[in-house]
Amino acid sequence: MQIFTRRDDKTTIFDLSGDFDFVNSPVVRQSVLREIQEGRSARVVVNLSRVRYIDSSGVASLVEGLKASRDLGSRFILIGLTTSARQVLELTRLLKFFEVYEGEAQALAT
Repeated sequence: MQIFTRRDDKTTIFDLSGDFDFVNSPVVRQSVLREIQEGRSARVVVNLSRVRYIDSSGVASLVEGLKASRDLGSRFILIGLTTSARQVLELTRLLKFFEVYEGEAQALAT
């Protein structure tokens, strides 16, 4: 798993690449939560377009990020959901709780 972090004004974008699983999710979770809680970005965007696989621990990391952002009044946005990521979030009935856009331009325009 590779994590690239970019900042654009009051937005932090996490570009994830690889498998978002039990092995890698703690690092992603820590990075995202640190940015939400300490960086205080008004908007956190997680780009999943290069994530090949996501398991329950990856989903749990996304849910934690969503909860932390809501607690602090910021937005938590998912973009570029691959077919597998979308299926996992639909099967767990969690997709409806996330703000989701196809691409970065759409997410930044809102």
